[in-house]
Amino acid sequence: MSERVRFEVRDEVAYVTMVRTDKYNALDWDMLTALVDTAEKIGRDKSIRAVILQGAGKAFCSGLDFPSFTKKPALMVRGFLKYGIKTTNLFQEVAWCWRRLPVPVIAVMHGYCYGGGVQIALGADFRFTTPDCEFSILEAKWGLVPDMTGTVTLRELLPMDQAKLLTMTGRMFTGSEALALNLVTGVSADPLAEAEKVVAEIKARSPDSVAATKQLFQETWVAGVRRAFSRESRIQLGLLLGKNQKIAVQANFKKQKPEFLPRK
Repeated sequence: MSERVRFEVRDEVAYVTMVRTDKYNALDWDMLTALVDTAEKIGRDKSIRAVILQGAGKAFCSGLDFPSFTKKPALMVRGFLKYGIKTTNLFQEVAWCWRRLPVPVIAVMHGYCYGGGVQIALGADFRFTTPDCEFSILEAKWGLVPDMTGTVTLRELLPMDQAKLLTMTGRMFTGSEALALNLVTGVSADPLAEAEKVVAEIKARSPDSVAATKQLFQETWVAGVRRAFSRESRIQLGLLLGKNQKIAVQANFKKQKPEFLPRK
């Protein structure tokens, strides 16, 4: 997609790699826009079944590259603008775009995961990290708050006191500690291998039911009972009318591996 992001598809899996190794994959304007553009490209490709999001070199992402924005304050202002009916500005969209995708997104972390990097990882559906990866909600160091969707993604995983504590202090914690806090899905010496195991399991299921599951939980997790039940019934009806659901049923009866059609 650009010199900042490497994008490749292997066996229906999109590998998205941040490539700014000299800056530990810090987020400058080009990195932000490249990540959003890549997510949009993935969303248009119905053959893609999952996304693995990672960083090249010694880090996942060291957060926002403040020096690059202080040199060009107009870019900082532009990044805060929202256009039309959009609910996100560019800084928010770089994390939230992964939630918009109708396929599971898995963040694979190592080295350093700071500030905006944490919020991008929280935008993924699953997160796997090395035990010694260093995390920090680092905005406190700069006298700021997490404003790249962290207000929503942190509350999904943490009690409010823990979210406040990590945000107010900017303290460093390891991948193992992140697991204890419920911020990551799993810890492994080889988190990419763990991510690929999950992807293999998911690919054995209907791409329509996987997309519907993501939609269902994101739309109903904090919804009232009436709305949640209504959404699950409507989504289920749509699946029952689809071809991939029939393929899943027939494969189960015949004890065969299902050959699913591209995501509807």
